[in-house]
Amino acid sequence: MNQTTIVKPVKISGVGLHTGVDVNLRLRPAPENTGYIFVRTDLDNFEIPASVEYVSHCSYATTLMRRGVVLSTCEHLLSALRGSGIDNCFIELDNIEIPILDGSSEDWIGLIEKAGIKDLNAPKRTLKVLKAVEFEEEGRKMSIEPSEKFEIECVIDFKHPLINRQTFHFVMDNGSFGKQIASARTFGFTHEIEMLRKANLALGGSLDNAIVLTPDGMLNETPLRFDDEFVRHKILDIIGDVALLGMPVQGKIIAEKSGHAVHAALMSKLLRTENAWEIV
Repeated sequence: MNQTTIVKPVKISGVGLHTGVDVNLRLRPAPENTGYIFVRTDLDNFEIPASVEYVSHCSYATTLMRRGVVLSTCEHLLSALRGSGIDNCFIELDNIEIPILDGSSEDWIGLIEKAGIKDLNAPKRTLKVLKAVEFEEEGRKMSIEPSEKFEIECVIDFKHPLINRQTFHFVMDNGSFGKQIASARTFGFTHEIEMLRKANLALGGSLDNAIVLTPDGMLNETPLRFDDEFVRHKILDIIGDVALLGMPVQGKIIAEKSGHAVHAALMSKLLRTENAWEIV
C-alpha cells in the first residue's frame, strides 16, 4: 500500500458557513509525506498544516491557527480526503473559512473524483492504536482502542422527534465513506440561530447547506437523505477531526454525545500517551 495524492488540480467556490465570506478553493497534488496543508493564497501563501497541534478552538466547527493566521471549518473537506484514501494534498484558499457547499462531504467527494487519485512512491504510514485511551467531560465521552481496521461507533441523543437516540457503526473500507457517510449534512436548531448570529456565527448558513430543525420538525422542504442522517453527520465530523492526526488510523473510536472539542481533546491525549500507539 503506497501513499496517494490527486492527479491534477481542481477548484471550487462557495461561502463560509460561519463567516458568510466568498471563498475560492483549489486542491493541488502534493508529494509523499506532505499530509494535508492549507495554503492561504490571500496571505502570501501562508501554510497551515492540518494537524492537532494547530487546533485553536472548536465551538461550532474546527478552527486551526498558526502564528495568528486562522482557518475555520476544515472538517468536512478533511473527512472527504481521508474517506477517499488520499494521503497528501495542498488546499489553497483565498479567505478565512473553507466553503460549506451543501453542508456535507458529497461535493468534496465529487471534486476529488474529478481530480483523480494516483499512487506515490512511498509506503503508506498508519497510526496503529495499541491500547485504549479515553476522554470524558460533562457526559460527553469518546475513546479509541485497538482494532484490525478503522471503525467508529457513535451515539447521539437529542430531545427532538426527528433525532432522539441514534446509533451507527461505521467501518472504513472500500467505498463505504462515499456510500454511507459523505452525503449526511450538518444540522442546527432554530432556537440556536439567534444566539449564533449574535456571536457572528452561521452568517452563511441557509437551507441549502444545513438541516434546520424547528421544535417539532424541520424548515427544509427536501427530505432527509437518511433516517439517521444526524448520527451519520457526527461520524463525518469525527473522521474529519481525526484526520488532524496526519495519517490514517487503525483503531476503533467509540463516541457518545461528542463534539469537535472532545474529538480534539482525545486526539491530543492519544498523542501524549506514548505507549498507546505506533506508526506502521
